[in-house]
Amino acid sequence: MEADHEWFRALSAENRSWVGLVAQAGISSFVQWFEADDDRTAVTADVFGTAPRELTRSISLAQTLDLIRTVIGVVERETATLATPAEAREAREAVLRYSREVAFAAAEVYAEAAEARGAWDARLESLVVDAVIRGEADDSMQSRAAALGWGSVTDVAVVVGSTPRGATGPVLDELHRTARRAGLQLLVAIHGPRVVCIGGHVTDPMTLARSLDPHLADGPLVVGPTVPHLFAAGRSARAAVSGHTAAPAWPGAPRPVHADDLLGERALIGDLPARNALAARILRPLQESSGGALLETAAAWLDDGLGVEGTARTLIVHPNTVRYRLGGIERATGYDLTDPHDAQTVRTALALHRLGPAARVAPR
Repeated sequence: MEADHEWFRALSAENRSWVGLVAQAGISSFVQWFEADDDRTAVTADVFGTAPRELTRSISLAQTLDLIRTVIGVVERETATLATPAEAREAREAVLRYSREVAFAAAEVYAEAAEARGAWDARLESLVVDAVIRGEADDSMQSRAAALGWGSVTDVAVVVGSTPRGATGPVLDELHRTARRAGLQLLVAIHGPRVVCIGGHVTDPMTLARSLDPHLADGPLVVGPTVPHLFAAGRSARAAVSGHTAAPAWPGAPRPVHADDLLGERALIGDLPARNALAARILRPLQESSGGALLETAAAWLDDGLGVEGTARTLIVHPNTVRYRLGGIERATGYDLTDPHDAQTVRTALALHRLGPAARVAPR
């Protein structure tokens, strides 16, 4: 083994010792199997039972097959010198049958190890997603994320969709497969009616959402804002989950839709960050622009619904002034009051402003 395989020479002394024990166990088991009086229908000896399961992490399946080939080659060569000509053919057939069974046993060992790692990774993945949603970016989450290869992942965005009916296992597999094809990292967990997907190395979160869309059920598909790393992903996750809850209030919402496009709907369900965002993005710019004239124009336009001429009469200004101010409102806030949904969002912001600061304790 040491002469023929470079990977064997690179192993630690402990692992080389375990490989030697496996080879010795295989040869001893073959001798006992060949000497048995039965018809040799199966190999019952556990050739790999002497080695710890952790050895599968140090030695790949391809390297294990190299080990089997080398050992079988040695056994064949020595058998030819030890057996009589009459026994040589029977011995070669026995070696072939035994080596086939050992190869199957090796595949079974690695398959069991892969299944165990997959189940463990799935549990870790679910724990990390839960911690992100709760905003618990502590040491335990950091260690779990590192175990999943997320220690240095940047540009993270959360996508929340609806859970398809039926088994969820195939859905999770398809979502991971889609992300791998796109060269992205992905953590996924099922939260009742929602599928929470955390994407890493994301350049365009809407593109990520559209690629995941075919594997999710009908209903809202909401994209949270992009954040620098996983430990800041709680903000993106909370925005996406809140948006998924509030999205039915906007029947014409596109799919996918950004959580920031649902600020008005999110504010209606009591999302305090969304309410604060409305104040920062709409109320404050309107109050600070043109001495509050834009805020006055927006209120008159939305409250009375009289159009340009009616608003001009209410404000006692020229209609062109109203048109100019409408353009100023769009430049200051990014919301076009002639668009129904934008107008509804600004109307919600004005209504919340009139209600005063949000109560920290729900009224009885």
